[in-house]
Amino acid sequence: MTPIRLSLLGLVVLCALSGCEPHSPARSSEEASFYTWSRYLGDAGRSHFSKLDAFTPENVSALEVAWTYELPDAGQMQMNPLVVDTLLFGVSAALRVFALDARTGRPVWVFGDSLKAWHSTSRGVSYWSDGEDHRIFYTRGESLWALNALTGKPVVSFGKGGQVDLRSGLPESARNQFVISNTPGTIFKNHIIMPLRVSEGPGAAPGDIMAFDVRTGALNWVFHTIPHPGETGYETWEDPETYRKGLVGAANNWAGMALDEGREILYVPTGSAAPDFYGGQRLGENLFANCLLALDANTGERLWHFQFTHHDLWDRDPPAPPNLLTVTRNGEEIPAVAQVTKQGYVYLFNRVTGEPLFEIEEVPVPPSTLEGEEAWPTQPLPVKPAPFARQVQDLTEADLSPYAPNPEEVLERFRAADRRQYAPPGLEPVLLLPGYDGAAEWGGAGADPENGILYVNSNEMAWFLQMSAPTIPENASAGEITYARNCAVCHQADRSGLPLSGYPSLLGLNRRKTIEEVHTLLQAGKGMMPGFPNLDPADKEALIAYLMEGTDKQEVGSAPSGVPQLPFEHKGYDKFLDANGLPAISPPWGTLHAIDLNQGEYLWSIPLGDTPALREQGHPPTGTENYGGPVVTENGLLFIAATKDGYFRAFNRHTGALLWEVALPAAAFATPALYEAGGKQFIALACGGEKLGTPAGNTIIAFHIPSP
Repeated sequence: MTPIRLSLLGLVVLCALSGCEPHSPARSSEEASFYTWSRYLGDAGRSHFSKLDAFTPENVSALEVAWTYELPDAGQMQMNPLVVDTLLFGVSAALRVFALDARTGRPVWVFGDSLKAWHSTSRGVSYWSDGEDHRIFYTRGESLWALNALTGKPVVSFGKGGQVDLRSGLPESARNQFVISNTPGTIFKNHIIMPLRVSEGPGAAPGDIMAFDVRTGALNWVFHTIPHPGETGYETWEDPETYRKGLVGAANNWAGMALDEGREILYVPTGSAAPDFYGGQRLGENLFANCLLALDANTGERLWHFQFTHHDLWDRDPPAPPNLLTVTRNGEEIPAVAQVTKQGYVYLFNRVTGEPLFEIEEVPVPPSTLEGEEAWPTQPLPVKPAPFARQVQDLTEADLSPYAPNPEEVLERFRAADRRQYAPPGLEPVLLLPGYDGAAEWGGAGADPENGILYVNSNEMAWFLQMSAPTIPENASAGEITYARNCAVCHQADRSGLPLSGYPSLLGLNRRKTIEEVHTLLQAGKGMMPGFPNLDPADKEALIAYLMEGTDKQEVGSAPSGVPQLPFEHKGYDKFLDANGLPAISPPWGTLHAIDLNQGEYLWSIPLGDTPALREQGHPPTGTENYGGPVVTENGLLFIAATKDGYFRAFNRHTGALLWEVALPAAAFATPALYEAGGKQFIALACGGEKLGTPAGNTIIAFHIPSP
């Protein structure tokens, strides 16, 4: 693949990565990381924290646009830019990697297929260097690429022509499965340790943690998240051979990892085992799904673990990398690791021993009513801090939205739902709050790592969870059967989708997409839609014919090849909304919090974002759904975009007071980067929109305070 060169490299390349920047005073490696943004989320501890001090609470209102760069691809960008000296690296909505002059936004190089637009999301790239060797790592589809950071050309000595198949370290049975990565790998010495995204249905690939050699692409080590015979945790699966039978997979790290470089410990949050929502084929506690794993970063050896959800039936995987920080107890400084969760809880551990730093209680939860299912009888909940999102069991009818134009219907749906905490999926609706996407999301929390303060933005969106027996029409075609097995959970049995919940209708697809485009989507996925590369070619062709309303859609078919049908299936992702498409519970619908983890107490909590239609009527801020994390500065600021209303905001991190806000060219569902280049300081972010029904955008924008 040949890089597309958009401009002469000129002086940018001569200076970039080669020491043209003024040298900073000598600092420790950890201290120095807080003055740069050359790693995902700022530093190896994923603290989103900076000691750069050009922006202050007193002058932040003077921020102005320094430069913008418009990409050729419009659409959702979740990426957190990296900046190394004078180059800013990012990934477009179509998975093209680019380098810009971090001072001016002028393009330096772009790598990617200029004809084929990929449609996944990427949270960015990883950077590694040794002497004159500077590399950028990123993923597209199942491939991990190594690029020369100065030119954008593939490093041909890495893997085969610059790329390694992420499936190469997995069992042979997973070699044709859906395996990609949305999140940058973690660099440690000569390793790049990769997060994986896999299918969440039957037959998913296992989510093993794999370290590849940064020079050659060779596999250095593997940790089996679904244990093999003789490994710790093997006994926590009632039928420990299920994954060998192709029924169970996942337990993958998709959200990213944190690294204690000094202690050489890697902290890895793992997702739920697949299939989601029905666990009859995976009875047991299911280690190492839904865990925080502490691994020896050199070898992948397990040091300790904690499981947040036993035998997960709710897709309650940790949604973000943990945060490394120091807390003080009785005058003693303790190295800690904090994990935010979809459930709205923060779990805090001694990062060396794994000892919980606040008590965690195993709380009894309801049993399952589905035949063949056995919900785990207890779930672990921390005593402190209190949850940063409302919990479903605390909702009353007084908590329904005062803005709903259809209050009777909203009340009826509320009363009909099971509202017990950890109510397991059943044939009747369960109200899930926090919802599927969680309270915390993939943007993760920011931290003051030296003073034990955590800053987390949260969603307050309720969803319905419900199961049903499989319903495939009599005399169904092969395409209809394949659709029911793979697509109906999101797009509904009648293909009408749930547009208000973010799942589009597939009716009339032949008027919007070509057959070639549908082929690409089924192979590679788009956004949160997984690809289906493992579909039998005949089943795939039948599915496409059905989706495109081809002439053969009425031909009676047989069951698709592959894994057997589950006895119960998920009915779909259904948000609890009013007739206007707004949340059916009362505001706030999005929040931002500061939590003192030394004491487990909240410093402040505020709504995050607003609903323009209600603001125009004079209503107070509602908060909104939000995706993307904050940036925290030592001198008192917190920057965050993330919200559906498309604003970028700065708050006083000590009080939560709003200090500055600006409307962006498109909503930025991404975490900013704060950096210094050319002797000036900037904060930059990706504005891609598209998520939550917002208009698509294509802009990278950087702000600064102009020189007087």
